[in-house]
Amino acid sequence: MSESVPADRAGHAQEVAGESAFPIRPADRMRHLPPYLFGQLNALKSRKRREGVDIIDLGMGNPNDPTPDRIVDKLSEAVRDPRNHRYSDAVGIFNLRREVAKFYARKYGVDLDPETEIITTIGSKEGFSHLCLALLGPGDVALVPSPAFPPHIYAVTIAGASVLSVPVSGGPEFLDNLNKVMEGIFPKPKLLVLNFPHNPTTTTVDEGFFDTIVEFARKHEVITVHDFAYGQTVFDGYKAPSLLQADGAKEVGLEFMTMSKAYNMAGWRVGFCLGNREMIRALSSIKGYFDYGLFQPVQIASIIGLRHCDECAVEQAEKYQSRRDVLCRGLERMGWEVDKPRATMFVWAKMPASHREMGSIDFCFMLLEKAEVAVAPGRAFGQEGEGYVRLALVENEQRIRQAIRQIGRALS
Repeated sequence: MSESVPADRAGHAQEVAGESAFPIRPADRMRHLPPYLFGQLNALKSRKRREGVDIIDLGMGNPNDPTPDRIVDKLSEAVRDPRNHRYSDAVGIFNLRREVAKFYARKYGVDLDPETEIITTIGSKEGFSHLCLALLGPGDVALVPSPAFPPHIYAVTIAGASVLSVPVSGGPEFLDNLNKVMEGIFPKPKLLVLNFPHNPTTTTVDEGFFDTIVEFARKHEVITVHDFAYGQTVFDGYKAPSLLQADGAKEVGLEFMTMSKAYNMAGWRVGFCLGNREMIRALSSIKGYFDYGLFQPVQIASIIGLRHCDECAVEQAEKYQSRRDVLCRGLERMGWEVDKPRATMFVWAKMPASHREMGSIDFCFMLLEKAEVAVAPGRAFGQEGEGYVRLALVENEQRIRQAIRQIGRALS
């Protein structure tokens, strides 16, 4: 006769054996999220580095250059003041929001009320994700240009809404595509997501483009959200227009900006949402439930960046422009098809014809293995990105030249 085992000991035995006695079932929304491809590439990259391999990383738009000294010095000063160690305000301190308003007035000629039309976010990615939770739900539809920065798709999905892809372009063709999508569709899309200069394709738009977008939004009653992350990372005299410069833009939508790229503050997580008061109020309400705002010394240091570091942002863009020239020349010498971008910190390049059949994911894993260079597969940004790779301009010119040599050897 077998000996019985008490229930509590039986459960413990199952756990020891690797079987959970208490099943954990993630929410259904998790089934709609694919494996995070960049995580797989990062895992291989990390393993190789642990093995002593010098990986040249052009895969992620993660700035390598330092934050301007003036910003760092202000952080050091502010962090020593114990008054700044308490919880902050979820919407951001007023002086920082006022500085953002001054920045937009100076740079874009846009008038913003820091009390009701600006909110500080923990990076623009966090802000956009929480905004989707505040505005979207099951049954709602968002128009998202594709290829797309993945959070523009999956923040919508996590909120329970559906994504309708529109091929990305920067001129009248894009508006034509939007109008075609609206013909006969039900339910009507609630949200239009824009991102110019565009990640990953580097597509840009010119003055007047957003006037047509505002007209479209009014006609179809579509809320418009513009991710303006690369608004200051521009080359060859190009000036990227802000959505908020268009007449009536604040009636139909809002814009996100960030200090990550122009000021090399990616890890600081400083972003802003600006524009429509009702949308700002909705984002403020949901943030009040999720966070206590950004660490106050970081906000104080950011004021110094916006107030005194315009020239630093210009110098950083010039660095990216020089790196762009080195990278584009090198890829073109190898026979790659490359459109030289006039903004962002990326080059969007068509894969060489000799390797196109293998697909961008396998191609990037191959480059990481054989060339010891990390780049991002176009497929990670949607099906429309297949056949392309995105290369980030985060390494210095010498390292970029080395990466070109190593890629050339791996493909020859």
